[in-house]
Amino acid sequence: MRGAIDLGALAQSKKAQSVASQALANAPAGVVVDVSEQDFQQKVIDISKTVPVIVDLWAEWCGPCKQLSPLLEKLAAEYKGRFVLAKIDVDANPRLSQMFQVQSIPAVFAVIGESAGPLFQGAIPEAELRQVIEEVLRIAAEQGINGTINADAPIEEAQVEEEKIDPRLEAAFMAIEKGDFATASNSYKEMLNQNPGDQVAIAGLAQVGLLERASKLNPNEVLKKASDRKDFASQMDLADLELMKGNPQAGFAVLISAIKIASGEERDNLRARLLELFVVVGDSDPEVIKARRDLASALF
Repeated sequence: MRGAIDLGALAQSKKAQSVASQALANAPAGVVVDVSEQDFQQKVIDISKTVPVIVDLWAEWCGPCKQLSPLLEKLAAEYKGRFVLAKIDVDANPRLSQMFQVQSIPAVFAVIGESAGPLFQGAIPEAELRQVIEEVLRIAAEQGINGTINADAPIEEAQVEEEKIDPRLEAAFMAIEKGDFATASNSYKEMLNQNPGDQVAIAGLAQVGLLERASKLNPNEVLKKASDRKDFASQMDLADLELMKGNPQAGFAVLISAIKIASGEERDNLRARLLELFVVVGDSDPEVIKARRDLASALF
């Protein structure tokens, strides 16, 4: 595969002694699996000798990941065991992220016959995703890798094919890909008008706001202006850029530091921006939990 990555360094031991059929017997039944550094050999490398493995590198705080992953899971169930979808949380598995040379997420790779190659970064529409999967299956077949796994086991992930994706969510997703943030925002707002508690729409709207703001920023100019710690608008811009780089901890720290020295309306604006970024990353994320404590200390 073009740009292939040697996965030998990722194995916790030397080349597996078991044959592919043994790997399949030992692996969890189903087409979608969560993978860690401890079981990467078994769930990805060994399995890739019989079926191609599509690897989805994601993080809880990543907005585009929350749009792409459901599509990947849906297609994994639809293809009924012709490939395995391996999901890797990059925050929990930094070594795997490093070995895949991930620059941004979501990042998707194919592993065929113990070798990996990059497929794409960022979220893509379902139609394009289907084309990518078909190409992976074609390449795998050329290498004699065209088996299947048991996709009929009653695992939670396999049930995803029965779920319906809200067409407004799909419209928002496609609009984001085109850079049409206004349309994406309107789609999420329509969802919220129907269900104000829709967490997917709430997070999506916050994500669109971040993407739209970041698209207008010049990183060099932001860094220069943000050297003035009392330029609070630039501090907010800098926090946005940190999140876009996949570094929410730094982004939160920028805003909390600014909140400590700001007052009045400026302080309120900084706090509002920080809370919005919490939504983008996700309330359950450890960095958000820590930043909430730091925010409370800064305010009181």
